[in-house]
Amino acid sequence: MKKNLVALWALSFILLAPGWVQGEEAALGQAADRTLFPKNFLRGFADFAVAPPHNEPDLGRCALSIAACSTFPRFLLSGYLEFQPFGRGPLRRAFFFFEPIMYFGDNIPQVRYTASASPMALERVMGLGVELPRNLELRFLNHQVDWFGRYSHHFGAADLGSDKPMGQYATIGMRWYFGGWGRRH
Repeated sequence: MKKNLVALWALSFILLAPGWVQGEEAALGQAADRTLFPKNFLRGFADFAVAPPHNEPDLGRCALSIAACSTFPRFLLSGYLEFQPFGRGPLRRAFFFFEPIMYFGDNIPQVRYTASASPMALERVMGLGVELPRNLELRFLNHQVDWFGRYSHHFGAADLGSDKPMGQYATIGMRWYFGGWGRRH
């Protein structure tokens, strides 16, 4: 149990170490000098969170009336990676993004609260975005969840199924940045 926590902490430290995550200049978006792989073409962040007892996220797999279902994570490791390979030309405003969320734990609300960091699921959102004028982005994304180990199979009467609400779907959407957030050209 303690080894799992140390491993999660070490992984989050490595992801947040200088050199992996770009500084403020990347968030503001500098003018591109090169056509392919301009300065700050790769940017993102990593995040590690712990849910205290009685506040674990519900992954939507369990009927709470049955106490045998334990898909309530304690730890979440997430991030955002954006890849904008073109600095000039008609594709300079296009970018690819990947947003994973990894769930770890083994808890049953009001029955068993553990510090287990066993992998449960990987929720991933990936897609293509296009920067538009007035701090808008057009985004095409795909959402999918992969369940690990014992969670990848149906686990009895408490299981509501793995396809809802965290199933696979695709959306087309708009994102609006305001208050100085986002890129500046």
